[in-house]
Amino acid sequence: MEPVKDTDPTIGRLVHDASRDISTLISKEIQLAKSELKVSVKAGGTGLGLFAGAAFLGVLAVIMLSIALAYLLHWNGSGLDLHWAFLIVTALYVLLAGLLAFIGLRKVKKVKGPERAIRQAQQTKNALSHR
Repeated sequence: MEPVKDTDPTIGRLVHDASRDISTLISKEIQLAKSELKVSVKAGGTGLGLFAGAAFLGVLAVIMLSIALAYLLHWNGSGLDLHWAFLIVTALYVLLAGLLAFIGLRKVKKVKGPERAIRQAQQTKNALSHR
């Protein structure tokens, strides 16, 4: 056994350094989790905004379709061009609402948990429990 030198770290110093390093590691893992959640929340918010736009345009489409059907039932021969115009506008709103809903669905599907932070925390836990 080698004699202890004055420059060798003490057990207290080693414990202090280890606890400081573990504290830094945990702090960095929390920062990683926050950054991953921030990206997911932003994508979720955008998706919800697009769903709201699709819902608004869907309501407009129902109103336009109702007006077009009323003109169609009240058709007097000369109004043919008018109700076809209403139907074309209604079809345009329906297509636009479908496009917004599709884009919103894709954005919402991108929302996920902080997978890397969870995996890193699990690895840290396993590494500390094996020692």
